[in-house]
Amino acid sequence: MTETQPAPARGLRAENVTVTFGRGDRAFTAVDSADLQVRPGEIVGLVGESGSGKSTLSRVICGLQREFDGKVSVDGREFAQKRTSAQWRIVQMVFQDPFASLDPRYTVRATLAEVIRHHRLASGAALWARCAELMEMVRLPAEFLDRTPTAMSGGQRQRVAIARALAVEPSIIVADEAVSALDVSVQAEIVALFARLREELDLSILFISHDLAVVKKLCERIYVIHNGRLVEENTTEEIFTSPRDDYTKTLLKAIPTFDSAYLDRIRRGEG
Repeated sequence: MTETQPAPARGLRAENVTVTFGRGDRAFTAVDSADLQVRPGEIVGLVGESGSGKSTLSRVICGLQREFDGKVSVDGREFAQKRTSAQWRIVQMVFQDPFASLDPRYTVRATLAEVIRHHRLASGAALWARCAELMEMVRLPAEFLDRTPTAMSGGQRQRVAIARALAVEPSIIVADEAVSALDVSVQAEIVALFARLREELDLSILFISHDLAVVKKLCERIYVIHNGRLVEENTTEEIFTSPRDDYTKTLLKAIPTFDSAYLDRIRRGEG
């Protein structure tokens, strides 16, 4: 009788990921032997201060940082360092600054259409219908399709950036400090939007932030990264009630005020 091979772990996995910049005496390890998993339909937080390595790890996961050791896989299928078009679609990133990540010369319609055409997902009337559908997903009026980023607020631009990520029908979204540049009330709206999209589209989300107060409202599990190393991983409840690592305890002491009542109202209604 042959042994049954265990089924590959479902969802996103980063295994033993190490990223080193420079050589010799000038070498700097930004990420050191990181292991991370996001299961299907799960929202996981990755928390650390500026310079901790969280954005570098996110760039590895999204394929933007090609030089690294270790591996990244989804549903047991390892991604090559140079990804195929289909692999690019699986994992999409939402960046911190929507104004910097959107071309100010393009209307929203042109921005979305360019991505959809590139991946050959729709054309003609179906293309424009898809653009309108994406606006509905992120709760923006259809007339915003003919606006440019300069004619929108920061929160509206971030909704467009999320719509662009959704345009290729990903299964995983990596949100890298996606609310840190926004006002607190707008942060709550975008956090609630991510929560709703997870439910409606069965998305997996890796939510990267330096702010544990925001992560607490959204994520089921949290990884804590410090000086390039993942120092703690646990459920959100355990991280907040029984942190093990001294660095995690320091982060918890520095939590700023977050309008959780406002977030709860948004979640019940229009998020």
